Amino acid sequence: MSTGPRTAAHPAERVVEHSSAPLALMARLAGSGLFGDYVVYERPGSWTFAGGMLAEVVLDAGAVHAHWPGQAPATRPWTGRPADALRDAFAAAPLPAWNAYGWIAFECAAPRPTGRLAHLIVPRTEVRAENGRVTITGVDEADIEQVEKLLAKPEGRPAGEPSPVDVRAGGGPYRARVAEAVAEIHAGRYQKVIVSRRLDVPYPVDVVSTYVRGREANTPARSFLLDLGGFQATGFSPEVLASVDPAGHVMTQPLAGTRAFGLGADTDARTRRDLETDPKEIYEHAVSVRTSQEELYRVCDQETVRVTGFMTVKERGSVQHLGSSVSGSLSPGRTGWDALDALFPGVTASGIPKPEAVEAITRLEERRGLYSGAVVTVSHDGALDSALVLRALYAENGRAWLRAGAGIVAASTPDREYEETCEKLSSIAPHVVPQT
Repeated sequence: MSTGPRTAAHPAERVVEHSSAPLALMARLAGSGLFGDYVVYERPGSWTFAGGMLAEVVLDAGAVHAHWPGQAPATRPWTGRPADALRDAFAAAPLPAWNAYGWIAFECAAPRPTGRLAHLIVPRTEVRAENGRVTITGVDEADIEQVEKLLAKPEGRPAGEPSPVDVRAGGGPYRARVAEAVAEIHAGRYQKVIVSRRLDVPYPVDVVSTYVRGREANTPARSFLLDLGGFQATGFSPEVLASVDPAGHVMTQPLAGTRAFGLGADTDARTRRDLETDPKEIYEHAVSVRTSQEELYRVCDQETVRVTGFMTVKERGSVQHLGSSVSGSLSPGRTGWDALDALFPGVTASGIPKPEAVEAITRLEERRGLYSGAVVTVSHDGALDSALVLRALYAENGRAWLRAGAGIVAASTPDREYEETCEKLSSIAPHVVPQT
């Protein structure tokens, strides 16, 4: 039933019964055409569809653009930290309560950011599936009724059939970049850098069906599906970049060290033992955890920062990783934006030290965009949750692509790091569905 008047300040809410699995429900909403812009975001036990644009914040290299209900669109220049520009934009929200969803590009961390850096919306309608209940919240009764009618219909057509993408293309240029990075590490320029490669998909993609097929085959920490301003992406994030609750408790989940998974019980057990005992993989993970600790020391009370589940093996689709959790409590005056800024970009997708690694990435690669950036949800009460964007597909202007990288350290070899990118790409490449 409806609660309160239907305005941006006091949205209506309905709770409905629905028997579909949350994945099917999210795919049905995304594919319905009811909403031009949307974000699907999955956390453990909770799936949210955020549809339509009530408000919008877009960050470009030179300006921040904000459009709030009842106000004319506004554009203003910004300097300093991108996180501060986003924080200030949302601090001006003329709404007593709001949730925002969107993405942040890797280039937010670049010394000289270029292009679009972030795009977030406050949705007109949210549909949340958790604990066997579906809750619809919206500012427009007509939108809520349309969603209810959609949910009442019989199941639509199933997701399309995948056409697997060959992950073994482009090995030569990638190996050369790895060799260049190893030489720079030996020269003392940095300790570790993630070098990635782009893999173009040779056909137009059904992104919603790809989300369904990929999610069925993956075990992500977070999953997402989005279409904002014509840019689409879907992915199965292996790790949490920054999660902040309203009380200021922060958690990040660095994963580093990789082996293939899903090749049979005996092979998986052998590769797991290899992963847990390989000095190169252990070193790569340990320095990533140490870096995450140091980053949280900058924004948390130091005595609250701790590591749990150190070097636990995490199974993520076609790969298994060494994983740990690092947590702490924000210092007085700090916010979730500060935590995100301290941890961004993820150490496991950039390198060590971060400034030198990011500079190397900007030399060795073309612009990354959303790859190794973050999909993020942030709320008026200070809560923030962000997923590191890996194991993802991206699509725009009729073209689609995948991307994967490997952590390069002094002991790396071009052949092994290339194989690691193939293993990671195999989390999504077999599940890409062509557009029909």
